[in-house]
Amino acid sequence: MEYKVVPFVATFNQKESTGVIARQLEQLIAQFAEEGWTYIRLESVSTYVQPDSGCFGIGAKPGRMAAYQMVVFSKS
Repeated sequence: MEYKVVPFVATFNQKESTGVIARQLEQLIAQFAEEGWTYIRLESVSTYVQPDSGCFGIGAKPGRMAAYQMVVFSKS
């Protein structure tokens, strides 16, 4: 079995309903289904982003945790 994992970043503004996000996910699933991929699940992946010391300390940014949504597909 073969797997494919792709990031999912929904775009949304406060004037729209959450249905916009659902349609974006549906479109992504449909796009990969046309290529023969089967949707498995939406996973949240957490990671630590290393701090950035900036140039001579100017613009330095502390390390932080970040979460990303990944869509998992399979193909047999």
